[in-house]
Amino acid sequence: MTTEMQDESEIFRGTTTGATQLRDKRSVRGTPKAGMPAFVLGEELADLAETDPRIVVGTADLASANRTNDFRDRHPHRFVNFSIAEKNMITAAAGMASCGLIPYVATFASFSAILGAEQIRTDCAYPRMNVRVLGSHSGMSMGFYGSSHHALEDLAMLRCIADLKVVCATDANHLRAVLRASVEHPGAMYIRLGRGRDPVVYDTVPDISFDRAIRLREGQDLTIIACGSQVRAALDAANELQQDGISARVVDMFTIDTIDADEVRSAAEDTGAILTVEEHNITGGLGSAVAEVLLDLPRVPFRKHGVPDKFVEVGPPAALYAHYRLDKAGVTEVARELLARKA
Repeated sequence: MTTEMQDESEIFRGTTTGATQLRDKRSVRGTPKAGMPAFVLGEELADLAETDPRIVVGTADLASANRTNDFRDRHPHRFVNFSIAEKNMITAAAGMASCGLIPYVATFASFSAILGAEQIRTDCAYPRMNVRVLGSHSGMSMGFYGSSHHALEDLAMLRCIADLKVVCATDANHLRAVLRASVEHPGAMYIRLGRGRDPVVYDTVPDISFDRAIRLREGQDLTIIACGSQVRAALDAANELQQDGISARVVDMFTIDTIDADEVRSAAEDTGAILTVEEHNITGGLGSAVAEVLLDLPRVPFRKHGVPDKFVEVGPPAALYAHYRLDKAGVTEVARELLARKA
C-alpha cells in the first residue's frame, strides 16, 4: 500500500467519524518519535555512520514508518529511497556491499523477508554480502491491515537459509546493541523489529553476542524462552506466576538461525519444562528451533506457543495479542497448562 493510498483511506488512517475507531490517533502516518519510543533505528544508524563511512541506508517508501528519516536528515547523501521496489532494494544493497559498503535496508517485514526472500537468499546470503535487511512491523503488529501486511512466517522462511544471521530485536536498547554488533558481522543478516512501541525490557544497552541468549530471570519450575515482542510478556507472566509460588526462568533467545543450544539444554536440565513464546506461526519458528535441540535430550514437558498455523483475524494489535493469548494473561495461562502436564 502506498503512502498516498494510506492518506486517501479514512478507515486505514483510523479517522472515521463513526462510533468505531479502528486505530488510536498515534497510528496515523507521520507518527512522531514520542509515539514510537522503540524505533531508534535511524537515530542509531546515523550515530554509527558518524564514524563509519561504509554505512548507507535504504528504504522502500517507508522512511517515516520505520524512522529511517532520522538517518536521512543527518546523512542525506548516504540515504536512498527505492520507492515501492523492495526486491530491487535488496538486490541493490547486495551490489553496494560488493563495493565495500555496509547497507541497511528497511521496510515492513512482510515486504522484506517474505516478498524479498529470493533476493535475501541468492543475492545476499549465498555470496556472503554484508547486507542488513531490516523487517519492521513484524508478526501481526500491522493489525487490521490484514494478512498481506502480517509477517508470521518470516523466521521459518529465513532461518533455514545458509549463511544468514536471523536476529529479533527486543526493545529500543536491545535494537541499539544489535545494530552496533551487526556492523562488523561477516555476511548477510535479517533483523526483525516490532512496531516501534515495544515495552522496555532492557534499561540500558546490553552487551550481546549473536551466539548467546540472555537469561533475564532465574527459575526452577519451568523456563519460558521468548523472542522479540514476547519477551516482555514472558517476564510479566513470570512475575504473575511468582505470586502463586511458581518460579519461572525467562530467556531472550534473540538469535533464531543458530540458537543457543547450551541455554536450551540448561533449561531442560534445571527446570524440567520449557515453554516457547513467539509472535510467529508455531510452525518453523523459535519453537521449532528449540524442539530441534530437545530431540537429543531426555524428554521434558515442552510446548510451542504462538499463532496457530492459519491466517489470523483482522483487528487492532492489542486485541489480536489477547485473542491468541500472547499478552501477559495469555502467556500465564499457557504456562499453567504446561505445568499441569509436568505435575
